[in-house]
Amino acid sequence: MNNRLNEPLCNYRAHQPLDNGCRIFLENGVADVCIWAEGVCRVHIGRTEKALNRGAYAVCGSPGETAFSVKDTRRRLTLQTSTLRVEMTKNPFRIRFYTPSDVLLNADDPAFGTSWIGDEVTTYKTLQPGERFVGMGEKTGNLDRAGSACVNWNTDWFAYTVDADPLYVSIPFYIGIQGGHLYGIFLDNTHKTRFNFGASNNRFASFSAESGTMDYYFIHADDVAGIIRQYTELTGRMPLPPLWSLGYQQSRYSYYPDHEVLAVAESFRQKDIPADVIYLDIHYMDGFKVFTWDSHRFPDPPRLLRDLAERGFHTAVILDPGIKVEKGYPVYDAGRKADVFVKYPDGEDYAAEVWPGLCHFPDFTRPETREWWGGLLWDIVETGVSGFWNDMNEPSAWGQNIPDLIEFDGDGEKMTYKAAHNIYGMQMARSTYEGVKEWMERRRPFVLTRSGFAGLQRYSAVWTGDNRAEDDHMLCGVRLVNSLGLSGVGFAGFDTGGFAGEPSAALFARWVSLGAFSPLFRGHSMVDSRSAEPWSFGETAEMTARNYIKLRYRLLPYIYSAFYETSRTGMPVARSLVIPYPHDPLIYAPDYQNQYLFGPWLLVAPVRSDQSIARVYLPPGQWYDLYSDCTTSGPAEIYAEAPLDRLPVFARAGAIIPIQEPCAHTGEPPDGPLAFHFYLGGNQSTYVYYEDDGVTDACKSGDFYERTVTMERDTITFGPVAGQFTSRFSEMALVFHGFPLEPGDTVSVNDATVALENAAFCLVPANEPASGATAIQPLNHRWEFPQMIIANHAGEIRIRLPRLS
Repeated sequence: MNNRLNEPLCNYRAHQPLDNGCRIFLENGVADVCIWAEGVCRVHIGRTEKALNRGAYAVCGSPGETAFSVKDTRRRLTLQTSTLRVEMTKNPFRIRFYTPSDVLLNADDPAFGTSWIGDEVTTYKTLQPGERFVGMGEKTGNLDRAGSACVNWNTDWFAYTVDADPLYVSIPFYIGIQGGHLYGIFLDNTHKTRFNFGASNNRFASFSAESGTMDYYFIHADDVAGIIRQYTELTGRMPLPPLWSLGYQQSRYSYYPDHEVLAVAESFRQKDIPADVIYLDIHYMDGFKVFTWDSHRFPDPPRLLRDLAERGFHTAVILDPGIKVEKGYPVYDAGRKADVFVKYPDGEDYAAEVWPGLCHFPDFTRPETREWWGGLLWDIVETGVSGFWNDMNEPSAWGQNIPDLIEFDGDGEKMTYKAAHNIYGMQMARSTYEGVKEWMERRRPFVLTRSGFAGLQRYSAVWTGDNRAEDDHMLCGVRLVNSLGLSGVGFAGFDTGGFAGEPSAALFARWVSLGAFSPLFRGHSMVDSRSAEPWSFGETAEMTARNYIKLRYRLLPYIYSAFYETSRTGMPVARSLVIPYPHDPLIYAPDYQNQYLFGPWLLVAPVRSDQSIARVYLPPGQWYDLYSDCTTSGPAEIYAEAPLDRLPVFARAGAIIPIQEPCAHTGEPPDGPLAFHFYLGGNQSTYVYYEDDGVTDACKSGDFYERTVTMERDTITFGPVAGQFTSRFSEMALVFHGFPLEPGDTVSVNDATVALENAAFCLVPANEPASGATAIQPLNHRWEFPQMIIANHAGEIRIRLPRLS
């Protein structure tokens, strides 16, 4: 080995104890190996002790009080908790991770371990037989990343291809699956990083950074959910978003002038299509200058936003970071005075061309800049804007070659563009979120970002950028959202219908049905193309879009409760089948890798628009067709009918799914009872239902409604209500699927008896087809299920069912 080219860590010299681990001195470096939690170990390696002292942008947690032991022998140094053993050989220094029962989880390559080639630092991990790798955030490619490689460098890639890499977001975190065991590795380095999962070699997986230290967290848990929980303990969790942001959102590059915006809003209401948000893209601004309004296109912004609010619409506006270099432009003048812009090493403000022309760029890694940006948001909040769309924040500039030598504050630790690039978008989202929160009087901000880094979920939702109107892009978007969910970002979505190009009516209809089962549900289209409103593709596509958007709104109680779980545990709303079934080889098959759970109970099988029959894999257990209630026992590979109006969706046996009657927007009071749909089968089921006002942070002071619902054989129990919020629903309907119940049966509710009814009650609203249009089947059909209505009181409610004992 020629160590002048590749320099691996050499031999142990000494170590000293730290509060939660050890500092190990080596012949050519220093390593801190520390316990952060029962199953989490941080490995931080640098050439010098000084190199280990730096701030962090992704990690917001701190080491817990975890019991661990240290064992020092002639050959090894070992740290052990109740769930993880970290074994370090001394000569040379290499690390291996084991379970307490001596199962090897992960090991350094014996020869290379952690090595430097110049400034680049790499850790090499021995490949194990059959090892799979999932995650890495916004990455195209297969669900299982074995045999592939990728780069983390936030990139503005217009109309990217389905194999493009890198894209807009960098999350250097993956989950390894091997031999029935699981682990996660998060590389906390903001420079350009590379991950190789056995691409072009059969010896090792590796992860590297162009500069900086090798700083990674090793995470072990018994299941994928546990790894996600630990990872989001480190990098933070999504705050509960406003309820209205979970409704349908309509965007266009661009809607203008003001009367066109109002016409779009009116059309949604007249056509009985629910919607909550309208976006204004860059043409609302005066000459594309951020924090301005075009006085000709939008002569009275407060009145426009009031008119939209009266129709039940929230308004979101785009915010780009480039500040036009123009004396007399108040934002530019204020920025120069406050000295907030990114600089060359000689102190000159960096400038580059973007939409407005020559621009300076705020240094969002500087606290004073974040505060300055937050102050600018006051006027648009006062105008009535409630959604804030951060774009072009990779950062992007024409030419896409920002010089590496420009300098950033780094929160007091100076850094070059190489270190700041990947965190720029997240720090812009942070600045927006914190600034808006300051002005919105306890209302919850909604921030959407195109670019970000690990931890972005603390501040923002994310969409997958400038996709294309193609079937392959539709399916790729599903994988991107699911992969982001595996990487801590629970609030994510794609541009429904495709941004670049024009979808066919069939593709648009199919994409909307998928969007209804996406955490973020937004339609968006490019300038000089057909608008992508639900009525733009003919009556049949409009009917399908209406039905699925209405289904989305009926499912909002279920969806909101899933978001509540995300805010508490990090569990995403759209859940790759890797989460519940990581060791099932069929979930990685090309035909099935796009499937996912939406919330805990609904399995969604994406289908191309040119296919009317879909191959679907149903994992172990019993599954109900959402539309027909027909059951299939898994594991099973089946062919499911998939006409354009029927996306294959299945409810898992044991499911407990709350739904409401459809509404025009989330601000409309619910009509009718809250319906809990119970699907017979499986063992005991537990579900946490959650409500609050959906707008403010009063829930943090106890103003929420939470109750646990359980189903076990012949007994359904609604636990007592926790929290002080009064439910919107005074009654609950209990709807039974697969139960051997008949009309006239009596059910015991606490000490009373209630007769079942056989009433028309279906998950999907009925709609009569428009004149001359083909009837939409089966979404316009109602099935009859046994159901009962009970009062929604706060105490425990116990229901005992006949015929099941």
